[in-house]
This record gives sequence, structure tokens and C-alpha cells, in this order.
Amino acid sequence: METTYDVRMWKTKVYRGARKTTYYVRWIVAGKEWKEPFANSALAESFRSDLTSAARRGEAFFIATGRPISMDRIDHTEKWYDHACAFVDMKWPDVAATTRRTHAEAMTAATMLLFASTRGMPDERLMRTALRVWAFNTVKRADPEMPEDIRSALTWARRNSRPVSVLANPDTLRPVVSGIGQKIDGDPLASSVAGRRRKIFRTSLQYGVERKLLGKNPLDSLKATKVARKLSGSIDRRVVANPLQAGTLIEGVGKQGRIGPRMKAYYGCLYYAGLRPEEGIPLTLSNLVDLPAKGWGSMTFESAEPHAGKHWTNSGENRDRRQLKQREHGESRTVPIPPPLTDLLNEHLDRFGAGPGGRLFVGERNKRELPVGTIHRIWRWTRAYVFTDEVCASPLAGTPYDLRHAAVSTWLNGGVPSTQVAEWAGQSIEVLLRIYAKCLDGEKATMRRRVEDALGLVREAPGKPARVTAVNLAAYLPRTAVEGR
Repeated sequence: METTYDVRMWKTKVYRGARKTTYYVRWIVAGKEWKEPFANSALAESFRSDLTSAARRGEAFFIATGRPISMDRIDHTEKWYDHACAFVDMKWPDVAATTRRTHAEAMTAATMLLFASTRGMPDERLMRTALRVWAFNTVKRADPEMPEDIRSALTWARRNSRPVSVLANPDTLRPVVSGIGQKIDGDPLASSVAGRRRKIFRTSLQYGVERKLLGKNPLDSLKATKVARKLSGSIDRRVVANPLQAGTLIEGVGKQGRIGPRMKAYYGCLYYAGLRPEEGIPLTLSNLVDLPAKGWGSMTFESAEPHAGKHWTNSGENRDRRQLKQREHGESRTVPIPPPLTDLLNEHLDRFGAGPGGRLFVGERNKRELPVGTIHRIWRWTRAYVFTDEVCASPLAGTPYDLRHAAVSTWLNGGVPSTQVAEWAGQSIEVLLRIYAKCLDGEKATMRRRVEDALGLVREAPGKPARVTAVNLAAYLPRTAVEGR
């Protein structure tokens, strides 16, 4: 790391706050000001004396940290590539397969921004694949059958990676923090994705502090509003379908070729029971603790199978069998089965029966699971079948997960207490209200009526037809199915 002898000491600055006094030791290294806070003057003077003694001895100071060589015990040799590999290896045993994949994506984005030079760099697409799929996968990195072009790319990446310690310099750190929140073409990522990547990057830097590669987490002192931006986490109310729209979509699934009828009840579970997509996948007959011929029933389940890809799971399967979100292993959740879902499940069992192990939902050919590609493909076809082009281009019910959003929003707007909704949805009340705050149409209408009463306004006579918009009308107009789907 680059050093200098251009060092000047400044007088200790005393800041007297309302509750405590802070003593700041200040000094200049190669034209850049550094300062270190202390709780009392004795500690501050001791530290200042050490700095002064090192400068008088003619000792070089590191430009990146502002410390003399004798006081800086940071390892300045370890490269970011090696540290990123160590970080994913440390996290690997204790995290879900989907989290492993997310760690790899975040570390790839950061590594691409921390090369000392791009001279001789392999094709960028090949490099990103080599990092994401091989380098930052604990198992595949040691695979003896790694392709030669991948091996060469990783050798180049390690050789040209910059040291971790350079991230102590804000001028180096800032472009990395900004870059990991962008797509390859420079456009910003979704705020949730960017926030997740930056959170992982922060954790990796903290791990660098533990490994004595950094003196402190440099993000703590980086002043950038975009980096520290707090995400609300609330959903876009435009994606939430009303009951008629959701019911029409589920019926439309049954019109999508041979596989469509087999999947109606699956999408029905997401909407009528508020299941997450990965919670509906492993449902078996044993989960249907009460399924009458008609009316209300209930189901209890204790596992989920999120899709991660076989490279990230311990089993080598595409799906990772996990406990329910925000629950410990073995904890279950019970949700009601409304009458429409009772009809869908009975119809499904009468027509298709159960798969191996009593699974309710399996593919037409793949009897072990319901493929993730099929789930999203059928949903795209259904939206195109049910909606007009105008509505299909909107975010309304854009993904299967939006059926769960619609379910929870419907429960809340229907007057079900938030404590009960949170229990059915498998969320804390705090998270529930933060996510669905914008979808509480019922409470907005109540507040408006109270304001009208306070103002002494006269309401219109009941029974007046509601205004019909192009969107809510077009959403109900079915289109002819494409033959052969």
C-alpha cells in the first residue's frame, strides 16, 4: 500500500456536547485530514503522542488509513477476490440456498468493480458467469471438472483483484457502493434488490474487520444519502387484484392447454389461503386436515420449497426444503380454506389425484415437483388470455406472488383483525402493516366519511353506480384462448 512522509499534526479539538465531551485528535497525511474521537483528554493525548513520535522517527504513514506503519496492524495484502470467497464460505453452511445465490450475485457485482486493471480481461459475460456460478459457490469452486475457460478467468480475476484495504478510502468505496446497485447497462436495480446487495456488501466488510483486513467498517463513515436510504418495503397497490379479477384469472388458468386445469388449485391456494408460492409447492394430502365436500376447511403446513437451482442446494435438487419463513424448524401454520378453495381442491383431487408422497401439485411429466418455469409460463398465458393488451401491459397481478398480496389485502379490507391476518399470512403485525399500508382502501373510505361528517357535507344517495374505468372494465373481458397452448 502506498505510503508518505508528508505528515502534519493539528491541535486536539474539544467538542462539548449536551451530555458528554469528545476529544478529536486531528492530523494531515498527504494533504488529507484524519481525526479520531476519544472520551477523555488523557486517551486523546496518548494517541496524539504516538502519532507525533512516529512522525519524528521518520516513519512512513499509510495514505489509505492515515496511520504510521508501526500502528497499522491491518493486512494490506489480501485481495478482495480471496476475501469474497472466504465470506461466502463462512456463510454457506448456515443460510438457505436462495440466500447463497444472492450472496454470489452481490459478491460478483462488487468484484467486477474492484479490478486493478482490465488489461487482458476475459469476455465480461464469461467473467461474470465464472464469478457467480463457480468462484462464489463453495462446492463448485473445488470441482475438478471446472471448464478450462472458467478456470483461466478466475485465475485472472484473483491476480488482478485489488486489496481489501483500499476500501478504507472513500474515493474507492463510493463507486463500488453505487455500482452494485446498478444493472449491467447502468440502469438502477429495483430498490429491494439494490438494498439487499448493499446489505450483503456491508456484512462482507464487517467480516473484513473481523479478519483484520480493515480497521473499521468504512461504510459507517461514508456520507451518501442514496447508500443509507431506507426502503419502505410496501407493495405497489397497482399489482393487487380485486376478488373478481383474481377469480377470473384463476378460472382462466384452467383454459391453458393440458397443464392448466392441473394448476388451478395451486394458484387458488395462493389467493384464497394467502400462501407464498414456495409454500404451495410441498403441500400434501396430510396438510389438508379438514377438507369437507362443501364449505369451510383448514390446512396446516410446516415447510416451504423455494426454487434456488441445483447448484446451490445441499441435495442437488432445484428446490431447497426449508422451514416456514420467520419460523423455526418444525413450527407450523394453520390457515382457513374458504369455500371457493374447497371446491378447487376437491375438483383437483377428483380429476388428478395426488402425486408421489401425497403431493397435491406436480408437473404433467415431472411427478416430483411443479417446475418453476411452468408456474410462470402458465401465469403469463393466463394474463394474456384474460386481460386486454392494455391491462396486460400494466403491473396488475404481474406475478403469481401478487395473488398472495391480493389475498392479504382482501382480508384486511374485509375487516379481519390485523392480528388474525398476520397469523394466517405468517408475518409479524409490524411487517404486515408496513407492507400493506397502501392497500387499506376500507380504512381510507372510513376516514373520508368521518371528514365529510365533520364538515357537515351531504352524501350522495346510496345505490348510485360507481364510476367504471377503462382498467377495471377491461380486466373482466376475456379473450379467445390460443389453440394448442
